[in-house]
Amino acid sequence: MNSIATQDNKTRAENDAGVKAFDIKCVRQDFPILHQQVNGHPLVYLDNAATTQKPQSVIDAITEYYTLYNSNVHRGAHALSDRATLKFEGARKTVADFIGSKKSEQVLWTRGTTESINLVVQTWGRANIHTNDVILVSEMEHHSNIVPWQMLAQEKGARVVPMKVTPKGEIDLVELDKQLSNVEFAAPVKMISIGHVSNALGSVNPIVELVERAQKIDAKIMVDGAQSVGHFPVNVDELGCDFYAFSGHKVYGPTGIGVLWGKEDLLNAMPPFHGGGEMIEQVSFTGTTYNTLPYKFEAGTPDIAGAIGLAAAIDYIKQFDREALMAHEHALLEYTWEQADSIAALQRVGTAKNNAGVFSFLVKGTHPSDIGLLLDQQGVAIRTGHHCAQPLMKAFDMPGTARASFAFYNSKEDIDLFFVALRKVLSMLI
Repeated sequence: MNSIATQDNKTRAENDAGVKAFDIKCVRQDFPILHQQVNGHPLVYLDNAATTQKPQSVIDAITEYYTLYNSNVHRGAHALSDRATLKFEGARKTVADFIGSKKSEQVLWTRGTTESINLVVQTWGRANIHTNDVILVSEMEHHSNIVPWQMLAQEKGARVVPMKVTPKGEIDLVELDKQLSNVEFAAPVKMISIGHVSNALGSVNPIVELVERAQKIDAKIMVDGAQSVGHFPVNVDELGCDFYAFSGHKVYGPTGIGVLWGKEDLLNAMPPFHGGGEMIEQVSFTGTTYNTLPYKFEAGTPDIAGAIGLAAAIDYIKQFDREALMAHEHALLEYTWEQADSIAALQRVGTAKNNAGVFSFLVKGTHPSDIGLLLDQQGVAIRTGHHCAQPLMKAFDMPGTARASFAFYNSKEDIDLFFVALRKVLSMLI
C-alpha cells in the first residue's frame, strides 16, 4: 500500500494478530478528500451511508491500471491482457475471501446492490415466483429492495408483503412469525428479501434468525448488505442466506462496481441476466450454450478498474483489526447520542438495540432539509430526506429525517464540530 498511514511504522505498531493497530490520526491521512475546506470551514464528512471516501491506495490502484496495463480481460493474447486478467480475477478471489465464500465462482460482478437485486429478481424470481406467491420485504427497506420485487409481482400475479417494524426500528419478529405460519395469508412465502443494516436507521437485522425462519418454510432469503460489509465482518457461509449483495462505493471502493454472491446450486440453475459476449460458450443460429459460473452472468466488458479498486479497498480494510474499527465507530455513535441528549428539541429516530453507523434525527419546529442546508454552509455534510425509504417514513409518520452516518475515518472532533454547527443552526431556526 502506497499510503502515508501504512508507511508510518513509527506511529502504528503491529498487534498480536499481525495487523496494524488502529490510529485515527494516521488513518485520516490516507483519505486525501478529507483535508479540505468547504464554504470556509474544515470538511466534516458525515454522509457515509450514501457513499464512503476512498483511501489513496484505492485511487492509486485505479490509476495504475489505466496507466500501466489497461486492457480487456480473459481473451487477450498479449502481456497487458494477461496482467489485467490476473488482477481482475484476483479481485474476485479477494472479495470471496472477504465475505467468507467457499468459491470465488460464487462472486458475480454487478454495477452495485441495485443491479444485484434486479439480477436475482429477473432470473431466480421469474423462474420461481408464481401466481399468489408471497415475497416478504421489511418496511425499512431501501427502494431498490422493494420496487424490483413489485415489478415482478405485478408481472406474475404475486404479492409483495411488508414485514412490520417496531417503533424502535427493529423487525417485529412476533408479527413475522404470524406471517410465516400463513395466519394472515393462505399462500406460500417464496422469498424474504431484507437489508442487513437499515440505511435510514442503522438498525442491524438478525439475519441468522431470519434465515432459520425462512428455511423452516422452504423460502429463500436475500440480504442487501450495502450498509453492512463496510462496518463489520460478514461471512455468508455462517449467515446461511441464499443471496448476498453489496456495493463497492460503500466499502471505500469505487462507484459502478458491486457484488452478488449466491449459493452455487441456485446460481447454476438460474438463466442468464443479460446476453452478449463473455456469457456464452458457443453461439450459432441453431442455438447458443452458456458459459459456466461466474461468467454466465457477466455479459460484455466488465468494470475492470472498478473490480481492481474494490480489491484495493478490501486490502486496505484488512490491514486493520476490524474489532478495533467497529469499536471506534460504536464509540462515535455513543458519543453522538450523549451530545444529542443535551438538545431538548432533538428526537433520535431509530433506537434499535443493535445499530451500525447511523444517527437519524428530527428537531421539533424545523425541517430536515433546512438543517442540512445550513450545516453545509458550515462545512458539515449530512443527508436529509426519506433516504430512499418512503414506506418506512410513512410507517413512522414523518416526511423524512436528517441523517449523520459514520465511517472509521471519522473522529470525535468531527462529532464536536457537527454539534457546534447544529447548535448554531438551531439557534437560527428555533
